[in-house]
Amino acid sequence: MRYYLIAGEPSGDMHAANLMRSLKAQDSQADFRYYGGDKMQAEGGTLVRHYRDTAVMGFINVLTHLPAILRNIKHCKADIAAYKPDVVILVDYPGFNLKIAKFVKTQLGLPVYYYIPPKIWAWKEGRIKQIKKYINRIYAIFPFEVDFYAKHGVEALYVGNPSVQTVINGQKNLPTLNQFLAQNNLPNKPIIALLAGSRKQEVVDSLKVFSALRPQDFEGYQLVLGATSAVSAQLYQQLPSFITPVYDQTYALLQYATAGAINSGTATLETALFRLPQVVCYGITCSRIAMPFLRVLIKLRLVSLVNIIAQKEVVKELMGHYFNAASVTAELQRLVSDQAYRQRIIADYDAMADSLGTAVASDTAAKDIVESQRSKV
Repeated sequence: MRYYLIAGEPSGDMHAANLMRSLKAQDSQADFRYYGGDKMQAEGGTLVRHYRDTAVMGFINVLTHLPAILRNIKHCKADIAAYKPDVVILVDYPGFNLKIAKFVKTQLGLPVYYYIPPKIWAWKEGRIKQIKKYINRIYAIFPFEVDFYAKHGVEALYVGNPSVQTVINGQKNLPTLNQFLAQNNLPNKPIIALLAGSRKQEVVDSLKVFSALRPQDFEGYQLVLGATSAVSAQLYQQLPSFITPVYDQTYALLQYATAGAINSGTATLETALFRLPQVVCYGITCSRIAMPFLRVLIKLRLVSLVNIIAQKEVVKELMGHYFNAASVTAELQRLVSDQAYRQRIIADYDAMADSLGTAVASDTAAKDIVESQRSKV
């Protein structure tokens, strides 16, 4: 069968690549064409556009890049029509993907599957109308999503959480601690990990705060930033000398760190699966007065995946103006010094991980996609 996939950022590229690998195991004749990235390209098929050329985050950025976004949407629609796939698979990236879903369903009449659906239970619940109209099947990656979609009359299949298998696989090929230190010219001192995100604006916002940390507040520790080649290296040039960036080695950093300040997103869940005590950070330009209204808009009391899955505050969240150097310092100091606090967090991580199960999400989703299509023949 012919599969058209769309992923719009590094995490989507990784999860879509795993899904492609699983589809090949189910369908020896699988042919792929996609918007994605390097990891998808390594699985074969044809890369049409790289996510570096399509990813845009934030309301202002969307407005300033609107002509380019519209061109990409138009190009993607034409490319799908020309390729004539048997199925279209969307991976996260809802602002773009839901527009494509409408076109594919209404104009081409093709089945549309959503792997890693948008988190509409937290933001923009109104998108459920589009999902009901244009998506054939939702592959949920959080157990509670099944009930959420059922409440809205949408069938969703829980396939497992992809981060579980990604972390398990990632741990198999890690360097030793001594190798990691040597490869990055790091001293043999305990590590505090800093993760600033994978999108330009996330990185910019996070680095403003991380750069304001003071080395004297972390005597005996080294601050190591998990940098990514997905954004320009120039963004990291503002880092003070006491923060060392290491590129594209996030899992090794999480494996060997003592504590971490982690930008909100999938990385917080991965950090929990590594059992690393963390403080969750998210830089939103927002005044103190506006914060309560922002939380109402987001519709959640808790905003990090770790806490949402656990349905309680497992780790501290610093959002908006609460994400500042003083607050990060205070929480990191507690994380490295308060052993009872650390053990409580790790115990909650264990319970959260148990709730996710051990199913390989990409295998479960791929099997359902292939069987669904073959049943129509």
